[in-house]
Amino acid sequence: MGIIVRQTLKNTISTYLGFGLGAVNTLFLYTNFLTEEYYGLVGYLLSTANILMPLFAFGVHNTLVKYFSSYKESGEQRKFVFMMFILPLFIIVPAGLLGTLGYEYIAAFLAQKNPVVKDYAWAVYGVAFAMAYFEVFFAWSKVHMRSTFGNFMKEVFLRAVVMVLLFAVYFGWIGTERFIVYLMGAYVLRTLVMMIYAYNVQKPRFICTFPVNAGRVWKYSSLIVIAGSVAVVLLDIDKFMIGQYKIIDNVAFYSVAVYIAMVIVVPSRAMHQITYPLTAKLMNDNQGEELRKLYKRSSLTLYVIGGLLFLWITLNIGELYRVIPGNYSDGITVVFLIAVAKLSENLMGNNNSILFNSEYYRTILFFGIFLAVLTVVLNMVFIPLWGIYGAAFATLMAVLVYNGSKIGFVYAKLKMHPFTGNTLKTTLAILFVLLVFGFASHSRFAHVWDFGFYPLVNIVLKSVLIGLVYLFLVYKFKLSEDIVEALKRILKKARR
Repeated sequence: MGIIVRQTLKNTISTYLGFGLGAVNTLFLYTNFLTEEYYGLVGYLLSTANILMPLFAFGVHNTLVKYFSSYKESGEQRKFVFMMFILPLFIIVPAGLLGTLGYEYIAAFLAQKNPVVKDYAWAVYGVAFAMAYFEVFFAWSKVHMRSTFGNFMKEVFLRAVVMVLLFAVYFGWIGTERFIVYLMGAYVLRTLVMMIYAYNVQKPRFICTFPVNAGRVWKYSSLIVIAGSVAVVLLDIDKFMIGQYKIIDNVAFYSVAVYIAMVIVVPSRAMHQITYPLTAKLMNDNQGEELRKLYKRSSLTLYVIGGLLFLWITLNIGELYRVIPGNYSDGITVVFLIAVAKLSENLMGNNNSILFNSEYYRTILFFGIFLAVLTVVLNMVFIPLWGIYGAAFATLMAVLVYNGSKIGFVYAKLKMHPFTGNTLKTTLAILFVLLVFGFASHSRFAHVWDFGFYPLVNIVLKSVLIGLVYLFLVYKFKLSEDIVEALKRILKKARR
């Protein structure tokens, strides 16, 4: 277990370091050093490449991890490894040929609303190719219990390169157009570095034929392609569609707003690492009552924490946008809508863990496909009407329907739900703080509440006051057992 604990700690540090670098890049450097048009172009190109990546990888990064250790005979294992390393080429090569032959048509389609895209359409294929094989080489290092370096390359390396490139633009060492070319090249460089590392961890040995169970493996990979495509569509389809309907500056405004709101789901991702194996154990041991308690407890704890993050973001968003230049403040409404969507995800608790570990695990795939189709349809309806606000509204509606469907399905099949009386009380506490401090910002006492300091100083001061009021309500009404116990420990230490 020692290596697992050490690598988990290192991966956690890399993840949060990457998130911090990403925040600096997204909120301050991109917005100050690039024009809105070129920032939007970067977001559009990367989102489009992200949509293609699961198809190009053909699920190999998951399939390799799942099946590698199941091959006990050396010859069959080598056949499997050979199949895994060439399988993405079955998609990438034909796609490249079609892209070459029909480049003008593809570039014209992508650039029909924004002509600036046409000169960089080639980068979508190159980045998607690099992303796909990066995941393959990363998976190869994972099966040999070496994930730290790959996680660093995934979470930190690119963001650090982006930071360097943005400063290079600022100091006039490279132009904006060259920045985009270098950025695309960074994805290729990352893949090459990952390949060298993976080969140093363990040089793969091939037998140039397929293993006996190739059909079953292909079937699993196909399922993963669909699942991966659905997940990416949910993350990036709105940015792609904004670029198809509106001028590309809007992609930049939307990207900044979404990144701010994403902070709300960070705690749920961290808790998932704990609740997933615990949920599996409870379900395997048929401890239904304990599972119900965990479902409600995880939902309430995440909802309380998410509520605090939601309040900090929505009540400070005006101050934050004061330090972001240009027209990025057009995304304030987007932040609120996406924040509500992310808060609802916290309310789910360990719902996904329950579904993944139940006999109904395939249902998640059908729910995902349904949500992806719904998201596309809603974006097609609302983006032409309301622009980036329409994209945010479409995402909010789709997420609420999706989350509601999963909660309803678990209740119908397993007779459990995540809600308690404290769920309603927490909602009222969030609304109370939101209304009180929101009113303070728009009343005749606004000059007192705004403090008058530099915006980032104001954010710190306001966050302290908001946090004290909200946590007092949580403590007073005992909204979450876990949070209240944590607050008691903090108060006890403070008294000492």
